[in-house]
Amino acid sequence: MTAEILRIQIQQACHARAVGARLRTVVGPVSLDIRAEEFLAIVAPPASGKTSLLRMIAGTLPVTSGEIRITGARVRPPERDFGLVLQHPALLGWRTVMQNILLQAQLRGLDLAESRNRARRLLAWFGLSECENCRPDDLPAGAAQLVSLCRALVHRPALLLLDEPFRLLDPLVLERILDGFQHLWQEMKPTAVLCTGNMQEAVVLADRVAVMSQGPGRILQEFPIDLPRPRRMDRTIAPRIAEYCGRIRTLFQAQGILP
Repeated sequence: MTAEILRIQIQQACHARAVGARLRTVVGPVSLDIRAEEFLAIVAPPASGKTSLLRMIAGTLPVTSGEIRITGARVRPPERDFGLVLQHPALLGWRTVMQNILLQAQLRGLDLAESRNRARRLLAWFGLSECENCRPDDLPAGAAQLVSLCRALVHRPALLLLDEPFRLLDPLVLERILDGFQHLWQEMKPTAVLCTGNMQEAVVLADRVAVMSQGPGRILQEFPIDLPRPRRMDRTIAPRIAEYCGRIRTLFQAQGILP
């Protein structure tokens, strides 16, 4: 599975879990066609089932109805070539930052010297070069989350799945990180799916934004983002970003999600 050919087709996919004697749908039905090397952002309210959708794409959570295909083949657990970043860093406390990042390379049997060089470059992108030998408990929560992002990227995955990866960052730090992350994504060009509750973040990063309903989440509407990259909050681009955010906000207001 390579980034050049990776395409995701989601057709009426649902996940349901048992609650007592009944099945409760957590997410779906969801239908999306995600192009190879596309960056899709899903803007979703809390408890929409967005994390479940990402795990279904990764193959770590079963699709109970409908189907998900990657490059034509039905997803089977677990998918091989993906990077996954969830809302919490999930770093191993007894390993250093570098050791946490290299765990990805070790599990995949990759060349450790090459992976270490790549990890150092990723840490430099996010301003964490001095943290290489730190333990996760020594880091602020936002920095630890960026380490988990480095871990997801170090093997240059064909598929990148992101569940609110920047929510722990200070707003001023976030603007700098989003700028650097855009450059990284353009260089690596994985097919990327971001789930977030931050409309501005979604518009800055994505080729297309899909808006999800409250749970069980389904796609309400999609917005192609026609803005040049890199996208920064300057006086040229900021009003256009705000315009897209206004369209998304209006949709949430119509659903009663926002006042």
